[in-house]
Amino acid sequence: MEVKDLKPALIWECFDEITKVPRPSCHEEQIREFLLEFARKHNIPAKTDAVGNVVMTKAATPGHENAPVVVLQSHMDMVAEKNGDVEHDFMKDPIKTYVDGEWVKAKGTTLGADNGIGMAAALAVMIDDTLEHGPVEALFTVNEEIGLEGAQNLGEDMISGNILLNLDSEDDGEIFVGCAGGIDTTAVFKYNRSVSPENFCYFKVSVSGLLGGHSGGDIHLGRANANKVIARFVWECSKRWDVELSTFRGGNLRNAIPREAESVFGIHSDHCDKVAGFFEKYAADIRNEYKGVEPSVELKLESVERPEFCIDSTTSLALVRALYSAPHGVISMSRDIAGLVETSTNLAAVKMEGENEIKVTTSQRSSVESRKNDIAGQVEAHFELAGAKVTHSDGYPGWAPNMDSTIMKISADAYEELFNVKPAIKAIHAGLECGLFLSKYPHLDMVSFGPTMTGVHSPDEQLLIPTVEKFWKHLTLVLEKVARS
Repeated sequence: MEVKDLKPALIWECFDEITKVPRPSCHEEQIREFLLEFARKHNIPAKTDAVGNVVMTKAATPGHENAPVVVLQSHMDMVAEKNGDVEHDFMKDPIKTYVDGEWVKAKGTTLGADNGIGMAAALAVMIDDTLEHGPVEALFTVNEEIGLEGAQNLGEDMISGNILLNLDSEDDGEIFVGCAGGIDTTAVFKYNRSVSPENFCYFKVSVSGLLGGHSGGDIHLGRANANKVIARFVWECSKRWDVELSTFRGGNLRNAIPREAESVFGIHSDHCDKVAGFFEKYAADIRNEYKGVEPSVELKLESVERPEFCIDSTTSLALVRALYSAPHGVISMSRDIAGLVETSTNLAAVKMEGENEIKVTTSQRSSVESRKNDIAGQVEAHFELAGAKVTHSDGYPGWAPNMDSTIMKISADAYEELFNVKPAIKAIHAGLECGLFLSKYPHLDMVSFGPTMTGVHSPDEQLLIPTVEKFWKHLTLVLEKVARS
């Protein structure tokens, strides 16, 4: 069975079409044109703003013209992550989806159900003439995954609704009414190149097979950070022998826990025979420390040819020390909502850029604005002590829960009516665009819900098929209840 053959047909057909359109963050041109062509094909009014957000509108079904306008909101872009051994060009190639039992998966890449399934639901609403609803607006934003830029720069008068349903959550049976705010902190190390010593032997150490995941939704699971694993090994080597560092690369995106990293380094020839044994012990320690958490972790050490250059010793030592000691993971838990991470930080990516720069990307989240700024300041101070130049993004605000929300009550009642169980009303540590919408449209009443996904922001991303039908039934009943309210 293929994805397009799943039921309910309309939402799965829309999702299947979306997976064929390249849409990595910052490159939404093709998916935007797909949306506009979709609107033209179905005679749906559509407009865009200066940053490329798209809004479609649908008139109310007869008798509900005076009902509140509901905004269905999702984002166009997807996290472009793939396994190291997979050939895939996210700018050109469609996602290769397949059905595995009750799950939809992708072959070696992110699936893009985050937030492709939300887009598909909105499009299905736009063309399903059997539904009962008031006026509907479908808002598709750009660059959500790299800092909520579409929501940040949403054009004036793009939406008119007083109710917004964010379709970007990942757990069936849960309705979200709040989220964390976030900020990115970037540290840049400048280095000088030096000729790699001839009397050294050189190795490449690498880690792969880690689970990674969403730096908001999965940060509390205690998964290994590939950058930390490699930095720790190189640091431990430096405590025993003279080390010459040539390269260090790991991770990719600011909002993904890094799954893979590698470093090329040299050790004086007098000690070459000691490295392999030390590495085996280190690898065994890592496997033991993450037993039951990282079942597929793979560490490799291999001899390599002498590289052309090494990083100057002052910078290389500062870099390794900084990466090894940098904060990563949960900083504090919420005092108000049991089980909710309040504050966290993600040591996301290390990239060598240009001739003499190493860029370290991190991201911080918190449901308390002052704590968000505090952990960002701690990360800044940490890397400044190591000699790096540190900058911050503009960041985005959190979304404070409104427990008196009308749409929350309607959504909860609809779920219980359909499935005979009360949904959990929760806040999420991941960032949603809702906080930014609220800053621009203070009157908005909002909730967020969606079907079950796991492994988001990694090639393990998968979408639970039965929950998509539940998501569709829930969404359409909420629209019906709002229309009748």
